Amino acid sequence: MGLKQNLHNFKEKNKDKKWLPGFNALFTFLYTPNETTHGGTHIKAADDLKRTMNTVIMALVPCLIFGMFNAGYQHYLAQGLIESADGFLGASFWTWDNFVIGLWKVLPLVIVSYGVGLAVEFVFAIIKGHEVEEGYLVTGMLVPLIVPVDIPLWMLSVAVIFGVVIGKEVFGGTGMNILNPALTIRAFLFFAYPTWMSGDKVWVHGAVERDAAIAAGENLDAISGETLLGYYAKSGQELTIAGTDTVTTYGDRAAELYSYWDMFWGIIPGSVGETSKLLIILGGLFLIFTKIGSWRIMLSTVIGALVMGLIFNGVVDAGWIGETSKFYGLMSVPFWQHLIIGSILFGAVYMATDPVTASQTNKGKWIYGFLIGFISIMIRVFNPAYPEGVFLAILLMNVFAPTIDHYVVQGNVKKRMKRLKAKVA
Repeated sequence: MGLKQNLHNFKEKNKDKKWLPGFNALFTFLYTPNETTHGGTHIKAADDLKRTMNTVIMALVPCLIFGMFNAGYQHYLAQGLIESADGFLGASFWTWDNFVIGLWKVLPLVIVSYGVGLAVEFVFAIIKGHEVEEGYLVTGMLVPLIVPVDIPLWMLSVAVIFGVVIGKEVFGGTGMNILNPALTIRAFLFFAYPTWMSGDKVWVHGAVERDAAIAAGENLDAISGETLLGYYAKSGQELTIAGTDTVTTYGDRAAELYSYWDMFWGIIPGSVGETSKLLIILGGLFLIFTKIGSWRIMLSTVIGALVMGLIFNGVVDAGWIGETSKFYGLMSVPFWQHLIIGSILFGAVYMATDPVTASQTNKGKWIYGFLIGFISIMIRVFNPAYPEGVFLAILLMNVFAPTIDHYVVQGNVKKRMKRLKAKVA
């Protein structure tokens, strides 16, 4: 008798136990259950919830691996121990040392995300007496990719508990939530622990510890972990380069440090998985090919961001706002460059397309995605203290997605009624 049959027999003997949903989750993860349906008409299809979730995870894995290499690369580069990588295949980027540092920092984030999140799922399944749902499989992978590499694990644990309970379980679980759970977790971190989700220290491993050592009196050079959005938000302000007496501006310093190709390849500071636009685009194409992600939402989000960027560029070109304004830096960024800085593409591909919280109608998807992109750039420009608005824009549109669908459906009903009346007449 094999292990599968032994587990099946054990399950049959304990059908009345409250903890059975937790056992079933582990059993069905390892093996296909022995039960078969009897009678009735059933639709046979190759896709199910687990397969859908696994497909999204497959699209995210390249971003995760790249994020590990980038975490180590940014750490050593900030300390002056390596030279800047020359392009995506730069010799100083794809090194074992970079990967080890990245693995050491990123893997615990993945373990905590899955461990705490699935524990909450198991508890609710046992309390409510239903099977453990697979909805957290993707959320557990998304969460480590949208946080700073140095965020304390206890903060992440608290945020995951909040996000799963308040963002999903209180609404009835997977398929019933109105907010994206991963973004709910990030929103909680941003509002509860803002200093760990913004600033110029949390995006590069070692910058926080170096800052604390300097504050304690040690004679060390500070490490800057400023993101490109941070540089552009303070574009006109003066900056003294660490270890030198050279004074420049944040905008000029950003141009010195990073080329447009660096931004596209992703060898820049940022959240773990959102820097490589190349891998995000490839992941998006994979999701479109497998019919998991909506190309309408992805494309309309990009269009909305470009339109808002063009409007801001027009405001600057018209001279309605001067260089002394705190909004000038990000307003003057070329409209297309907004797509390769920050997490707008990551949000468009992996967050906005969540089938549960996004609009369901085709026309609604165009409206929903366009407003996400439009509002994202608006928040990015008008909130220089935290110049990234994608997660707030998506959460806002999650709330309005049912309303958008309602009016789209009602509009279609009215058109059909008019056609019907015209035929009758």
